[in-house]
Amino acid sequence: MSKPIELILPIDIDDVKGFLSHAEGEALFRCASTLAQGAIAVEIGSYCGKSSVYLGLGCKATGSTLFAVDHHRGSEEHQPGEMFHDPQLVDDTGAFSTLASFRKTIRAADLDDSVIPVLSSSAQFARAWQGELGLVFIDGGHSLDAALIDYRSWAGFIAQKGLLTIHDVYPGSEAGGQAPITVYRLAMASGLFKEVMSVDSLRVLERL
Repeated sequence: MSKPIELILPIDIDDVKGFLSHAEGEALFRCASTLAQGAIAVEIGSYCGKSSVYLGLGCKATGSTLFAVDHHRGSEEHQPGEMFHDPQLVDDTGAFSTLASFRKTIRAADLDDSVIPVLSSSAQFARAWQGELGLVFIDGGHSLDAALIDYRSWAGFIAQKGLLTIHDVYPGSEAGGQAPITVYRLAMASGLFKEVMSVDSLRVLERL
């Protein structure tokens, strides 16, 4: 049995804005580090790059590639006046934008050769995509419509034994929004996936 790949973070991950716990990040790294050489992973929702670092390091270790898909204009909850708005992420035009922070994070982590930024909505990029995927991470918009679009756009591309990972899965509304758990339940009810890992609010499903 091969020795597990060790996670060595090249940057202080706590300096990167985001909503991912250390345990969830390490789980994403472990998932990406199981990909075959040359495999492709897609991340839906990169924000400032915290999850991209964990996934990208796993991809770098295995010679695979991460497409980090985000329009970088923020979801509904990031807009001015909303709960998760961060005024530090407003660009010189006055618009909310995480693009500069994301690029800075990926550069600092030396992941430019393993992480390909895609400045697009999830649905737009899915319409242009062809081929199987080894991993999909869904952490985009948390409205029900946005989460359903992400799932329906990308789940069909996941190869057999590939992984569907979903962030912010909370059983009760008091802990968080219910759109991600709705997607999780749809995936489980489809009969196409089985759950293989649960870490904090992260769920990892394997394609049957």
